[in-house]
Parts: sequence; C-alpha cells; structure tokens
Amino acid sequence: MTALEPEKQETVSLEKAKEQVAKACRRIAMLHIAYARTLVEELGPEEGKRLAMRAIKTYGKQVGASARKRVEAQGLENTPENYVEDLPEFGLYEELEKIETGEGLIRRLKGCEMGKLWRELGEEELGRIYCYIDSAKSMAFNPDWVLVHKTCMPDGDPHCDLCYRRTTEEEKSNFLKDDTDFENLDKP
Repeated sequence: MTALEPEKQETVSLEKAKEQVAKACRRIAMLHIAYARTLVEELGPEEGKRLAMRAIKTYGKQVGASARKRVEAQGLENTPENYVEDLPEFGLYEELEKIETGEGLIRRLKGCEMGKLWRELGEEELGRIYCYIDSAKSMAFNPDWVLVHKTCMPDGDPHCDLCYRRTTEEEKSNFLKDDTDFENLDKP
C-alpha cells in the first residue's frame, strides 16, 4: 500500500459486534464469580463477601473518578446528566428503555448478559455484588448522587431498573471510609 492508496477498513455487522461484546461481558461476569467464590471459600461467607464488596467499591471509585475527569476536561459540571456513559452501547444487554417518571428518569436494561450468566450458574447472590459498581462509580463521580437499582436481575427481577437519587450526609461520609459497607446505598 502506498501513501496514495486508501486504507482498507474491515467491518462487521452490528449483530456480530453485539455477540462479541456479550461474550466479553459474560467472561467478566465469570471472572467476578471466580474471585468472589474464591474469597468466600477461603475466608468464609461473611469475610469473603465483605472483601468482594470492597474490591467492587475500589473498582467503582476508579471508574467514577475517570468519568469525572472526562466531564471536567469538557468544562462541564459533574451532574448525573453529564455522566459520560462508560458501558458498551450494545451487547451488554438486549434492550435499553428510558422511562420518564415523576421521580425522574429510569433506565430499564432488559436481558443483562451478566445477570443471565449468574442465573445460569446459580450465583445470583455473589453476582449481585458486582452490580454495586453502579452505586460506587456514581458516588465517586459526584457524592451528592447515587445510581441505584430499583430492580435487579440477580435479585430475581425480570430486568434492571436504574435511577439516581440524592445521597444523605451520612451516606457520603460512610462511602469515603474504605472499611464501611456500602451495600445499603443501592436502595431507591
């Protein structure tokens, strides 16, 4: 190829791209279960789950801080409306529906690949720990707001409904402590 020849670009169909992203999401879900299961087996249910939650909280803080930097670099405020979505646009779930309610916007995710895998494995309880990343990343982005699951597939629901709510001063304070459980944040 010379400098004058156009570069050939390879393309794939949207369906093929969705399949590939879904595979990656299922692998991430398996990785989460592998480390969470190992922690529980080695340390017992209480301590193992606590450490898995701590890992997800740390991971969420990294994701939220990265999103905050991107928004601030654009000169925007770190409000929920300005959160730069960090998830794949397709492949993680089968369908995204945005529902406007009197309480605000609900994002309904149908057919979450991770939730489906955890159900197949009978690992909903440990899989659910991963879902707390949404609370952690949103609070790391802006501690005044938390993204919560009104419904969640690993909890037995048919889909995941996510929405923002304001945090309390106690929740903000507790979130900043590394050893504090933050599972209680994920409540509408």
